[in-house]
Amino acid sequence: MRVIFMGTPDFAAEALAAVQDAGHEIAAVYTQPPRPAGRGKAPRPSPVQAAAEARGLPVRHPVSLKPEAEQAAFAALGAEVAVVAAYGLILPRPILAAPARGCLNIHASLLPRWRGAAPIQRAIMAGDRETGIAIMQMEPGLDTGPVLLERRTPIGAEETAGALHDRLAALGAEAIVEALARLDDLAPMPQPEAGVTYAAKIDKAEARVDWTRPAEEVDRLIRGLSPFPGAWTEVVGQRVKLLGSRVAAGSGTPGEVLDDAFTVACGTGAVQVTRAQREGRAPQDAAAFLRGLALPPGTRLGA
Repeated sequence: MRVIFMGTPDFAAEALAAVQDAGHEIAAVYTQPPRPAGRGKAPRPSPVQAAAEARGLPVRHPVSLKPEAEQAAFAALGAEVAVVAAYGLILPRPILAAPARGCLNIHASLLPRWRGAAPIQRAIMAGDRETGIAIMQMEPGLDTGPVLLERRTPIGAEETAGALHDRLAALGAEAIVEALARLDDLAPMPQPEAGVTYAAKIDKAEARVDWTRPAEEVDRLIRGLSPFPGAWTEVVGQRVKLLGSRVAAGSGTPGEVLDDAFTVACGTGAVQVTRAQREGRAPQDAAAFLRGLALPPGTRLGA
């Protein structure tokens, strides 16, 4: 089919490659405009733009799709379908209506659970045992459209948002290729009204670890915010990101280091930190981190 692809981050870049490799014609790739990045603040193209240009695909990055001229240019591409994955702009009704067979969204949750901006992080932070990919037929509401196809996967007990993101990106790429191949046979299933939850954008204010919370909550926060923005705590006067963890046996004053393996007491139970990062340094596993910053038992974190 003749496809318009719309996406911005790495999650979407994998799907773009899969759609083209499946033999579909990419009429154009829409992505967010380049953003200032790095020390020099030079404009940096999105991962999708970089992937598209490497494949010789035409790229467009309008600031908005609301102007009539942009909508006319989109419609003029004559696409049969648009594939949308973490694009980052609201699609006005004329855009949704332009492709002959509509717009399909690759969403990283099992709808209607975790509609919105941060479904991967929120699933881990909430303690969900399972998540997946939904291929949704888009409509004007926020992730409210009927689902054409879904793929489920368990969430590992020690899995971080970064690791789950990578697995779901691959699963999403597979799912959209299947959905396009079976588009004539797939029946849109309306989302149930029960079970709707919203995955609000991650606020950096959420990232500070509250050691008075139960160990299960602290563990889910650490894993759900890894690698970005990274849950953090104060360690002997320094801000340290905690990027991996597991629930562990132990008890003590909340924030107290309990042993030489980076086990920390919580409000109930304890968490063993498995990966951490000091400011200005690269992430390290716990053993390497502790060789550079000794934290003897009894040290208080977060104080």
